[in-house]
Formats: sequence, C-alpha cells, structure tokens
Amino acid sequence: MNRIFSGVQPTGNLHLGNYLGAIRNFVTLQDDYESIFCVVDMHAITVWQNPEELRRHTREVTAAYLAAGIDPTQSIIFNQSQVAAHAELAWIFNCVARIGWLNRMTQFKEKAGKHKENASAGLYVYPNLMAADILVYKATHVPVGEDQKQHLELARDIAQKFNNDFGRDFFPLTEPLILGSATRVMSLRDGTRKMSKSEASDMSRINMTDDADAIAQKVRKAKTDTEAMPGLEALDDSGRVSEAARKARPEAFNLIGIYAALADQSLPDVLSEFAGQPFSGFKKALTDLAVEKLGPIGAEMKRLMANPDHVDAVLRDGGERARALAMPILKEVYDLVGFLRP
Repeated sequence: MNRIFSGVQPTGNLHLGNYLGAIRNFVTLQDDYESIFCVVDMHAITVWQNPEELRRHTREVTAAYLAAGIDPTQSIIFNQSQVAAHAELAWIFNCVARIGWLNRMTQFKEKAGKHKENASAGLYVYPNLMAADILVYKATHVPVGEDQKQHLELARDIAQKFNNDFGRDFFPLTEPLILGSATRVMSLRDGTRKMSKSEASDMSRINMTDDADAIAQKVRKAKTDTEAMPGLEALDDSGRVSEAARKARPEAFNLIGIYAALADQSLPDVLSEFAGQPFSGFKKALTDLAVEKLGPIGAEMKRLMANPDHVDAVLRDGGERARALAMPILKEVYDLVGFLRP
C-alpha cells in the first residue's frame, strides 16, 4: 500500500480552511493509504512560540484530527518533536540541498518580508525539514495545498540528488495529492486573501471550535456584493469558475466554493441550484450546512481538550509507531552517507 505523510502546524485558531484544505481530506485518505499525520511543532518554532501555548495548540490540532474522524488505531498521529529522526535527516538534507534552491522558495520571502536578515535560520531551511518529514518515512504521496507545492518539488529535488550522489534509488520521488473543490479557502472579509489564523479579525474566519451562533453570525456578516447568485455562465469550458468571474466577484465565489466543499457537490450543481436567487437565501443555506458539518466537530474538540491525558496518550502511541518506521530508514541513510556508528 502507498504511504502518505502530512501535518498541520500547532499555531492556534484552526479554521475552516485547515479543515477543508487538509484535515477533512486526511479522513478520507486513511482508508486508501498507510497514513501518517503529524502535528509539526518543530516547524512552528521557526518563529517564536509561547511554550505553554505551543503545548496547548499541539493538543488542539490532535483533538481536531480525532474529532474530524481520523482513527488513531488505523493511522499514526504524533507530534514531530517526538521523533528525533526528523531533525537528524533534516541536517543531512541541509548538506544535500543547494542555497540556490532555497533562495527560490517564495514562502520564505512572504513570511520574512522586508526583515529577512532578522528571520531565523530555521525559517530559511524549513523546506529541508519538510523534506525530511516526508522522506524519513519514504512517503509516496503527500496531500498538499497549492501553497505547499513548491516545497514538495524541493523535496523531490533533494530525494533525486541524494539518490544520484550515493548511487542508489533510495528515496521515492513523492507525488502531490491536491484534493477537493475548496483547497484554498479565502477570508470572509476579503475574497482575495487566504483565510488565515493570523489575521487580526476573528470575523475573517470560521474557527473549528466555533459554536452554531458564532458560525451563523460570521456567515451572515461575510462580505458579498449586491448582485444575485451567479449561474452556469460563470464557468469556463472546464467547469471551473472563470478568472474574469472570480476577479469580478471574489467574495461570492469564495462562499460558493465553501458550500460546494461542505456539501460534497460540484460547482455546476451548486450554481444550478441557486442561480438568480438573492444572496441572503444562499447565506441561510450555507449557515445551516456549516453548522451541520462543523458543529459536532467543534463540540468533540472541546470535549477532547478537556481530557488532555487521552490526547497525550494518542500522541505517545503514535510517536512510538512513527519511530519504529523512521529509525530503520535513517540507519540506512547513515550507512549510505558513511557515518560510523559502532
């Protein structure tokens, strides 16, 4: 069976974008792949984290995995820092990857901004650690969002160079899995910006722990426009929203995409159902759907967060199973590199 690896950073405020773009897909993938789902706490500290909040957020992501339906007996759930092999392989990859490759990483430029001289070295070599996360398990596939495709391409470059350097077809060239009709969920306040846990306004996102009243308020106040719901004329020949239509009405098509994803419907079906109707009616339908789908998950997350011993036990068991997979692969890497380990 093919093996997948993916992870979510424990930096707080898990939201609808995390659920639709990642966590929900994990649930469906676990039936078809040997699945490893990580809470990537080592990635989180590339920018400073309050230690107590980091621990709480690590448990929160784990609770989200469990509440959404990931089975910890079927899949491996653990936090990254439990498995030292991630950091050990990342150092080797620091010596395999080229500076020019890292200089092309757009996410570092976006996160460091004008202050890149003050950014941590960890943020700069973040993609090498991501490659190690994947390849220390020889994962064959990674479910990724559009914004992570470049990092996965770097992981493939690193695997290829390692294989060439040591004359072995050792690491797989991991393939991306980009799934779902709403892999990129945008802000409820600005349809041109990605929904983000770091945005100041809580009204810009639906948090996974929001209750029914909060979800209803956020959908009701989500930015739209004065026009009626669009119809099939907004789609191009491939059945996707045309660039011109999306550019003209970004907030409208963001909400339509969210509805399609939550309802597991195609965009043509959603547009056919609501075409020409006022947006107020569509928002009511979206509210009901979001409460139905997200309400039970949020309630279960809160229940699990109130029982940290159970969450910690899941992480501890997952860490043991992850180490059992990673350590033989790391040992082979050390032998190939030439490290003497008496």
